[in-house]
Amino acid sequence: MSYLETVAGIGENEALKRTIARLNSSEHALVGPGDDSAVISAPDGRFVVTTDTLIEGHDFRLDWSSAYDLGWKAVASNLADVAAMGAVPTALVVALTVPGNTQVSWLENFADGLKAACLALAPGCGVVGGDLASSDQVMISVAAHGSLEGREPVLRSGAQVGDVLAVAGTLGRAAAGLALLQSGNRDAISAYDDLVNVQRRPKPPIRAGVEAVLAGATSMLDLSDGLARDAARIAKASQVTLQIDPMQLQGFEAVLEEAARAIEANPADWVIGGGEDHSLLATFPSGSALPRSFKPIGVVLPAGPAPVLLGVQPVPERGWDSSRAAAS
Repeated sequence: MSYLETVAGIGENEALKRTIARLNSSEHALVGPGDDSAVISAPDGRFVVTTDTLIEGHDFRLDWSSAYDLGWKAVASNLADVAAMGAVPTALVVALTVPGNTQVSWLENFADGLKAACLALAPGCGVVGGDLASSDQVMISVAAHGSLEGREPVLRSGAQVGDVLAVAGTLGRAAAGLALLQSGNRDAISAYDDLVNVQRRPKPPIRAGVEAVLAGATSMLDLSDGLARDAARIAKASQVTLQIDPMQLQGFEAVLEEAARAIEANPADWVIGGGEDHSLLATFPSGSALPRSFKPIGVVLPAGPAPVLLGVQPVPERGWDSSRAAAS
């Protein structure tokens, strides 16, 4: 029975075989798992590629996230980067290291999370290969690929003065979920499990990436590190200032107020500085019709002393910093 077997007990090849058997295929794969490399179609002649790494104790804790959660989150965070370029996700390659005493059932649940996220967030995309190795801790590295389908990529550097700043997806919910977990308040964690689940299994608006391109988006990125920090990245790349209207953030804050009171936190801090929602932040020409998935939250101004303003106040570039932050 797989729930009693360990990776060391059955060996890497058998463990990998059982894991791959649970994955969905990619509609874009000409050659999938089984050879030295996968072969992915790229009809446009161009494709986007991105990679991200999750490390136990730094990016996640095993007592907070199941194997299924981690599989889902690894897919979601990478697909959001593909979508932020205006591309359609096509394939992923996953490298995983685990201790030798890890149960094979853990790997199978991880694979189930990979598959479920692909099917839910980007149908047609799937895992086409990867690697499994032994280490002292769990580490997950994903490389995601996407097709531009003949369109130009949307960069961070294209925002123009007068553009509308808009967001697709949630703000602050993943940060609220993390704060709840860190609080250790079991009653609050249980009461606001919807927020905790956004932290464990984010649901970025992947389809909104292409919708933004078709609507004429001039710049875009994935909100992985928080609104303040990521907005500053667009501002600096485009040599402009982004002015966020605090009134437009009130709706995002309102849904977090009860959870914030439960652990004596400020919901505004989660909305402006919290990361890992993996929403999309984009700019659109003034007067253009925004996709329904996007909510306007500000405007693009000429470059000033601060890259980002909240009303008229400069916004510190606070948020998730992967070089410093830890899950514990």
